[in-house]
Amino acid sequence: MIKENHDLKKALKDFLNLLEAEAYFEAHEALEEAWHPLRKSNHSLKNLAKGLINGAICFEHLKRNRKDAHRKATTVLKSFERHKHLLNEEIEEFELFNKSCQKIESLKKFHNL
Repeated sequence: MIKENHDLKKALKDFLNLLEAEAYFEAHEALEEAWHPLRKSNHSLKNLAKGLINGAICFEHLKRNRKDAHRKATTVLKSFERHKHLLNEEIEEFELFNKSCQKIESLKKFHNL
């Protein structure tokens, strides 16, 4: 459990730094590595982490500006919207999860989503 928690903390820090750098695909990848063990162990934070992962990839769709990017981004963002309510002060790494959710929210505003 200690290693899993350390990996999650590092992944969340990397995720935030990569979001700040507008490296959305890389942010998605960084958090996804920590998400796999959460998913496999049915950890209570697996859905919140997955929502953040999808939030990051949403902005990658917009960044690449491919055909139908806005629709794809909106569809992918639904996972974040569905799971963001899981954020509460009792969870592990609350501050990092909170900062991550706030960053996704600010990107949503910036992109009018």
